[in-house]
Amino acid sequence: MVKLPLRVASAARTSLLGGQRRAGAIPIVVNRALTSFEASRGQPLYEGHIPTSPLEKGALSVKAAFTALFNPLRGDMVAVLGETTGSMVLARIRDKMLLDPVGRRILRERPVLNSKTLNLPGLRTLPDGTFGREYVRWLDEQQVTPDTRAPVHYVDDPELAYVIRRYRETHDFYHALTGIGISVEDELALKWFEFAQTGLPMTLLGSVFGPLRLPSVERKHLFEVYVPWAIRCGSNAKFLMNVMYEESFDKPLDEFRKELGIYLPPKA
Repeated sequence: MVKLPLRVASAARTSLLGGQRRAGAIPIVVNRALTSFEASRGQPLYEGHIPTSPLEKGALSVKAAFTALFNPLRGDMVAVLGETTGSMVLARIRDKMLLDPVGRRILRERPVLNSKTLNLPGLRTLPDGTFGREYVRWLDEQQVTPDTRAPVHYVDDPELAYVIRRYRETHDFYHALTGIGISVEDELALKWFEFAQTGLPMTLLGSVFGPLRLPSVERKHLFEVYVPWAIRCGSNAKFLMNVMYEESFDKPLDEFRKELGIYLPPKA
């Protein structure tokens, strides 16, 4: 018989439960213990989950890291790297979400962001200057859609898998809020911003090694203009994983930026 640990999960979870062991506290911990046990037996824990051993995760991490190093725009490899190296940081992100009422709601409801759940034609009818209108304008100008994010495969916890899914699905909102495009230099600048926000290892890897592929002029501009802005703005802004963007589309973009503590990068 396998004995499952029944310890209280974390300070954040204790805060969520009002500092007391309510009736639901022990089942939460039991559920997590069962999740870990099922993952160790190779049982898929959610749709798309691919159970992997620590050795397999290590091999995937090395392959993804080298591929992403030589081509920072390989979103699939960047995604794999994030999943195989970021479990501890994802847990910290989840705990920060649990400490915030909106973050807790997001974790509880698990909203999904794609072209089926977002009314893109409706957003195009919003007044110019609103967050929703400028977001969909950015999508149209860059010829991208909300459906281009890679599915999660290698995170061995359904809740943490949702955390990294939410992180990916809100990435384009960061572009709209910061006014940053999708060139290699722009994406690297946003990686620095995201690292300051989340601490995810794959954002650091992209931030440090990605610039090696830039021409010297663009690399100089990145480190002299973009990086100082990204670190200051990303560190001082509201924790963006605790934002229900889909309920703020009608807000004036400038007002929404101020609410979140985001300001635009300096112009070249």
